[in-house]
Amino acid sequence: MTQNNFGRRELLIASLTAGFAMAVHPIYAQVINTETSELVAGEVKIPVADGVIPAYRAMPRLGDKFPVVLVVQEIFGVHEYIQDVCRRFAKLGYIAIAPQLFARYGDVSKLSDTQEIISKVVSKVPDTQVLSDLDATVVWANNSGKADIDKLGITGFCWGGRIVWLYAAHSPQLKAGVAWYGRLTGDSNPLQPQYPIDIAPLIKAPVLGLYAGEDKNIPVSDVEKMREALKQNKTATQIIVYPNAPHGFHADYRPSYREAAAKNGWLLLQNWFKKYGVA
Repeated sequence: MTQNNFGRRELLIASLTAGFAMAVHPIYAQVINTETSELVAGEVKIPVADGVIPAYRAMPRLGDKFPVVLVVQEIFGVHEYIQDVCRRFAKLGYIAIAPQLFARYGDVSKLSDTQEIISKVVSKVPDTQVLSDLDATVVWANNSGKADIDKLGITGFCWGGRIVWLYAAHSPQLKAGVAWYGRLTGDSNPLQPQYPIDIAPLIKAPVLGLYAGEDKNIPVSDVEKMREALKQNKTATQIIVYPNAPHGFHADYRPSYREAAAKNGWLLLQNWFKKYGVA
């Protein structure tokens, strides 16, 4: 891809969307909204290998040298839900950054059909580019003067959950990750050549996997295969399954939300990060 091609695409998606992606409407009443009076929160620009991509960043208003959490989006992009997750981390004392990893390929927030999002955008995003963009986000955080990248964590949801596993095998800097119902197996292709089960022995940082017993896309049998594959790995990786929860149980704006599982998973995430040096 040439620099000029990137520039033209960036003009279409140079800024993050306010509100929720079209494909997730109607928005359910249980949606969490984290206030920002004690935070610095909003859009930033991340220099990457072939240009600049937008990202959402949230951190405490006072202080510096905050531990860092990379927040990896669902297929719906860095919309209001992902932005609020960043604010929740900021309330806990983190600098949380969610780069728009689909930025070169289209604005998924404007597409109203999930299959269209997958076929037109998500399927075209190379894993190598995603990992490179996340590395660039860490560099941006370090250059901001507000971050302590020696305390680096990552979390992601659905599409982003798979990326958490991949990044834990990719990054020597990462201290810990938490993957929410990310796909574990799949058919390889040139853009997505490996899945978490393929790289399980290569994972460098402990990952906590949070999965759903009633997930129609990720059967418990896949989770068990991943657990078996992880026996070859020496990190303290762990997978928990919420037996009565569906896929997307943390997504408070959708009918898949399960409050008990979501709150428990969020608490386990905090404990996991503290245990492994992301705090």
